[in-house]
This record gives sequence, C-alpha cells and structure tokens, in this order.
Amino acid sequence: MKIFNKEFSKIGEAAIVLAFFTLLSQFLGIFRDRFLAGNIGTGELLDIYYAAFRVPDLLFTLGASLVSVSILMPYFSKKLQKSKIEAKKFINDVFTTFFVFIIAISIFCFILMPSLVKMLFPGFSEELIIQTIQLSRIMLLSPILLGISNLFATITQAFKKFFVYALAPVFYNLGIILGIVFLYPLFGINGLAYGVALGALLHMLIQLPVIVRQGFIPKISFSIIWENIREVIIHSLPRTITLSLSKIVFLIFISIASTLVTGTISVFNLSYNLQSVPLAIIGVSYSVAAFPILVDYFNTQNYKKFMSHVMGPIRQIVFWSLPVIALFVVLRAQIVRVILGTGNFDLSDTRLTAASLALFIISVVAQSIVLLLIRAYYASGKTWKPLWITLSSAFFTVIFAYLFLYLFNTYEPIQLFFEKILRIQNVPGSSVVMLSLAYSVGMFLNLYLLWKSFKRDFK
Repeated sequence: MKIFNKEFSKIGEAAIVLAFFTLLSQFLGIFRDRFLAGNIGTGELLDIYYAAFRVPDLLFTLGASLVSVSILMPYFSKKLQKSKIEAKKFINDVFTTFFVFIIAISIFCFILMPSLVKMLFPGFSEELIIQTIQLSRIMLLSPILLGISNLFATITQAFKKFFVYALAPVFYNLGIILGIVFLYPLFGINGLAYGVALGALLHMLIQLPVIVRQGFIPKISFSIIWENIREVIIHSLPRTITLSLSKIVFLIFISIASTLVTGTISVFNLSYNLQSVPLAIIGVSYSVAAFPILVDYFNTQNYKKFMSHVMGPIRQIVFWSLPVIALFVVLRAQIVRVILGTGNFDLSDTRLTAASLALFIISVVAQSIVLLLIRAYYASGKTWKPLWITLSSAFFTVIFAYLFLYLFNTYEPIQLFFEKILRIQNVPGSSVVMLSLAYSVGMFLNLYLLWKSFKRDFK
C-alpha cells in the first residue's frame, strides 16, 4: 500500500505509471465497448446512449474547467510554497465556487433538457428524444462528481502521487461496466446512465484517502477571497473555451450523424474510442507527466530545462505513435472484430467501424503533440494563444465535415474511391467515414497552427 503515497518526481517514472494504468483503463474501456456492442448493437439504443453523453460532457467541460489541474496547479504550487494554511484556504474557496456553480447550471440543464435534445439531435424520432432526455438527466450527476474529483487530482498531482491519480480512470470505466453488466438488465437503458454516475463516484472516491492523508479535504468557505477566484477564472476562461470548442465540434459531429443512417452515431463513437486507446497511452501520459515539471521549471525561470522537457516528450511521442498508427491501419478489421465482434455486432458494423478507425488513427500523433504543446502553454501561463488556434481549427473542422459529406454524397467517383480503398463497398452508412476524415484533417491543421505559434513564442 506504500505505493499509494509514493512520489514520482521524474517524468520517465511518472509517464510509465500513468501509461500502465492508462493502458489498464483503456482495456476496461475496450471491454466496456465490447459489452455495449455485443449486448445492444449499433442501433437506436446505442445511438441514444452516446447522444445522452453530450450535454453532461459539455457541462463538465464548462464547469469543471474551474477546478482543472492544468489551471489550478500553478496557483496551488505557489500557495503551497508559502504555507499549507494558505493552500488550504485556496482549495476551499475554489471548491465552494465550483460546487455552487455546477449545481446551479445542472438544475438549469435538467429543466431545459427537452429543448436541448430536440435542438441537438434533429434526426431522432419523438420516442428516441424522450429516452435521450431521461438518460441525459441521470448523467448530470457525472459532471458534479468528476469536477470534485478534478479538484482532488490537483492535490494528488501537486504532491506527485501519480499512482492514485492514474487509478481514477480505471475505476470510472469499472463503474460503467458494472452498469452495463448488472444495472442494464435490471433497469433497462436507464441502467447504463446509472453506471456512468457510479463510475464518476468511484473516480472521486479512489483519490479521497490521499486527500485525507495530506490534510486537504475541501470544505465550504463562507469568506471567499474573490481576488484569487477572479484570477483563476480569468486564466481558466480561455482553457474553458478551448476545451468547450473540441466538445462542441464533437457534439456537432454527433448531431450530423443523427441525420444519417441509424447506427452512424454508434459506429462513429466506437471507432473514436478505439483510436483513443493509443492516444491516451502515449499522448495523455506524456502530457500529464510533463505538466507539473514544466510548471516548476517555468516558475523558477529555468527556460532551457523547460524547453528540453517539451521537445524530449515530443520526440518520444513521434517514436511511439508511428508504429502504432501503421499497426492499426494494417490490422484495423482484425482489431475491431476481436474487440467488438460479438453478439449483435455484425460484419457490416465491423467493416464500417474499421474504416472509420483507419481515418481516425492517422491523426493520433497530431492529437498527442497538440495535447503536450497546449499543456506547455498553460504551464507558462499563456492560456489565450491555444484558444485562438483551437477556435480557428474547430471552425474549419466543422466546415470539412459538411464539405466532405457533400462531396461524398454528390460525386460518385469520390464515394467509390473511399469505399474501395477502405473496403466498404455496398455497406449502408458508409458516409460515416467522412466525419472521421474531417476530424483527422482538422487535428493536423490544429497541430500545424499550434506548432508555428509555439516556435514563434518560445523561440
């Protein structure tokens, strides 16, 4: 049990711990998707489940950015260097502000959920809309619990307790799996939403022992130092908008998918989740492990070390990403069939998901480097620059989605080319691959703009 309180001060050690548990979490995520695909299949019910995630997920992004690790870490580290009492006061003030805000906005979304769902998913029938509303309302518990867990993560990362931090996503996926296996047979599709809430609760509770041991249990503060909160909000605002843009883009893609063939939302989400496995293991692990150290080097004005700890992980990301991309492209059908090919998930679903995965996976290296460069900007306190770059790339990504779908559906040679090269001839719903292609092209554009900006800003 000593490993729960072990400090991992080197990027290499921390990255290995994060990568290992990220791998474990992703394996659980694979089983989660396998259970979903096998028990439900790529039809209306799974479309509803993935659609119901979107509003709570966006709410989490909007509300939990206030308690984001990448925003709070520089402030918390400075307070902790001065005194533990000052650091505690800071945590209590942030917790109180976040809790009041997230509860208020959750109630607001709960009331307006019928209007939101009808507006966001125009392709859904009245029956599907009613079920999506029910699931979305239950899932509103998730952003509240995950937001508190995010606040805990700031403390665990500040004390370099990466083991506990890395365990949280494992328990999140475990909760969702329990919902699929045990709650779905009992409560029907609502049981899937209960599983999401359970996963969020476990995500929070696993970090609680370390928080108690360090003496940083957050409490309601009745005398908030608003100057600190104002400073955090000002710095978190661009990050909030930056993250919200990516969620909004994904939401628009799901909205477009709802107007296509039934099951398109499911195929798009399942292929996206599969490409997220190498992204989480490589890109997220390096960016998370590097962030606290980048903050320390920038705060101490050791800019040479700061840059070396940006460029080193980038080289390692490229080194690991390229063979993984090649492997996934070549073996995409086998990977999808082994992971998801059970029960109601048929051969047509396999071919479409494999084709979509191939177009997603090519952008993993771009997505990974983008994550690291954005963290480097946040570590230096320059939070506005990534916002403008992400805003530009998000706009063009949505344009690409509509443009590629138009070209695919209008010009038969283009449709035949993609169907032949991806081996999805005569498979209904093949237009989903245009959404995956648009997403990847948008990520490469984002990387290009961010890289040019980073070279200019950091010489």
